[in-house]
Amino acid sequence: MTEIVNLSISQSAASELSRQASFGGSPGEMSIDLVEDKNCSEGWMHIKLRPGTSNGSPISRTEGVTLYADVKKFNLLKDLKLDYYGDLSGGGFLISTPKNAKRCSCGSGFKLL
Repeated sequence: MTEIVNLSISQSAASELSRQASFGGSPGEMSIDLVEDKNCSEGWMHIKLRPGTSNGSPISRTEGVTLYADVKKFNLLKDLKLDYYGDLSGGGFLISTPKNAKRCSCGSGFKLL
């Protein structure tokens, strides 16, 4: 049985995911990964987004964009929210903090406690 991840994507995040997927040559398909940040102290995980499926399984679909992830990361992505902010100086994706985790000051990562 396939696990339900239920990762929610805000409208602003969906728009930016769609833009990046199209620009990256993979319209409507983006993958999300959680990678250990080597620049922070041990245990910090940050999101990494890239066009395509990266051989992952679909975890969310909205506004014409399907988000894929490695099934091994489903438990970490479960019930999180992906958002995007942008202004004149740039923009970036933000991810909510899971239960029993500490949020990174950048907003795109966390550390499990």
